[in-house]
Amino acid sequence: MAKKNKAPQFVESTKKFSRSKSGTAVIFIFLTLIGMFMVLPLLYVVVTAFKPLSEILAYPPKFFVRHPTLDNFVDLIEITQETWIPFERSLLNSLSLSAIGTVAYILIASMAAYPLAKNNAKYVKGLYQVVVLAILFRPEVTRTPLYILMSGLGLINTFWSLLLPAISGSFGVFLMRQFMMTIPNELIEASRIDGCSEMRIFWGMIMPLVKPAWLTLAIFTFKDLWNTGETQYIYEESMKTLTAVMQSISAAGIARAGAGAAVALIMMIPPIIVFIISQSSVIETMANTGIKD
Repeated sequence: MAKKNKAPQFVESTKKFSRSKSGTAVIFIFLTLIGMFMVLPLLYVVVTAFKPLSEILAYPPKFFVRHPTLDNFVDLIEITQETWIPFERSLLNSLSLSAIGTVAYILIASMAAYPLAKNNAKYVKGLYQVVVLAILFRPEVTRTPLYILMSGLGLINTFWSLLLPAISGSFGVFLMRQFMMTIPNELIEASRIDGCSEMRIFWGMIMPLVKPAWLTLAIFTFKDLWNTGETQYIYEESMKTLTAVMQSISAAGIARAGAGAAVALIMMIPPIIVFIISQSSVIETMANTGIKD
């Protein structure tokens, strides 16, 4: 009997990459040193806030504080009480601007990104290229045109002059669009077959799926709005943000160096809190934004 030729069997060889304990220890030590190096500026801000003026002005400067004190915070409170506008009003201005601007920008960027990600019309790619191109322009480039625009609209000395430029940025649209590209089109088509409207698909399915993306966008937006200290559009003291007031205190000279150190610590706290709350979403978002179309 003739022997049957058996089809050749291909055995897929898989090689597992194994790392030695010494290699793991080296990587761990290296990453620990990098993390410590990145934490040093934050730690220095905290330490400086509790230094007396003599240690702040000492040369060469010392990293750690020898005689910790709360005089810097006391001086800051006294300075803010002497101003015409209460400290609470400036704080409310910054919190309102940061909270409202963050929520508004997330909604606008998400609604703009959805058709760019899931619409196959011919003009969509052209609009997306405009969005990408707009990221290249620094705020310094658009400062003069924006002032002319706000002045023409009569929005100088209003919160709209701070809010509208913040929510018109293109980075959020790019970020949300890239993350929405990872959502399978079959899910959207199945929802349409079931009779769901586009708004229901967007709010009921798309937004929950891209939660890591808009939490990441919230971190960046809140940080930028909280640090808004430019008085380009605002000239009334009662409408200035906390950052603008704190910057004026810090720039008052050597005598207020201690209060300036306390200001740096206070201004650093809210963005760190927002980051801690949303930090688990940052890595997931950054891992998906680079996926090709």
